[in-house]
Amino acid sequence: MPQALSGIIAQRGQFFKVSPFALDAFSPYWYYQFSMNFLEKLLTAARTNRSLLCIGLDPDPELMPRVDVLEFNTAIVDATSDLVCAYKPNLAFYEALGIEGLKALERTIAYIPKAIPIIGDGKRGDIGSTARAYARALFETLGFDAATVNPYLGYDSVEPFIEYKEKGVFILCRTSNVGSADFQDLITSDISKPLFEIVARRAKEWNTYGNVGLVMGATYPEELKRVRQLCPEMPLLIPGIGAQGGDLLDAVRYGVDAKGEKAIISSSRQIIYASRGEDFAMAAREAALKLRDEINLYRGAT
Repeated sequence: MPQALSGIIAQRGQFFKVSPFALDAFSPYWYYQFSMNFLEKLLTAARTNRSLLCIGLDPDPELMPRVDVLEFNTAIVDATSDLVCAYKPNLAFYEALGIEGLKALERTIAYIPKAIPIIGDGKRGDIGSTARAYARALFETLGFDAATVNPYLGYDSVEPFIEYKEKGVFILCRTSNVGSADFQDLITSDISKPLFEIVARRAKEWNTYGNVGLVMGATYPEELKRVRQLCPEMPLLIPGIGAQGGDLLDAVRYGVDAKGEKAIISSSRQIIYASRGEDFAMAAREAALKLRDEINLYRGAT
């Protein structure tokens, strides 16, 4: 067993505060998760771990310590599974590594505790028949609990994902990148509102099964605030904290619902690359714990 991974496992019961489902095979949550839909699973994990933190599992060989992708991911999961409400692998990092990368992704998904939801970040979007194949690949073949989708082609490109009623579908709305303003801020002619607001309104209409959410970048807090007002009960996936410069306080206070929930604050590089040495997993845990607790401070959690 690799040293980094064996060290984490050896210390879990001694130094880590392990959540009730962190040692997954012996937990009652392992059974109950099969009857949960995505939102129920998300809320259960968030409440159990007192966390709105989602960690992006985005392996970049140029930034990783000298371990393989699977060892890297499993060590991160072992170190942080009691601190998160979800994990979010970005498919591009695995696809870039070819077949071996996809195998590592498949084994990573199998390794993550069953009670923690996994969001497949692929931002898929295509015509209906192709969208159905994408949905089947993400939800059936790979087994993700939720996926990010691009609504640019309209409802028939999103519908095949939504039809998986037990799965979560996060529609790109106001993304965290600088270039998002090229299209998402354009004022539409029908109701003189920016395009991202139209996306939010349509997503709310499409949410007939209660499984639709929105991707809202933390780098645009006023837009985040506006979308939360438009969609008070939908889950929001909020990237852009850390390396992209989003303000955490704004992300929390504008992103959570009336109960202080349903905001998924996503961070990747800030956590998984907190160290490039042999202590990378411990460093990731420390960074995740700090961020989780800061989020809870801002939402008034105890």
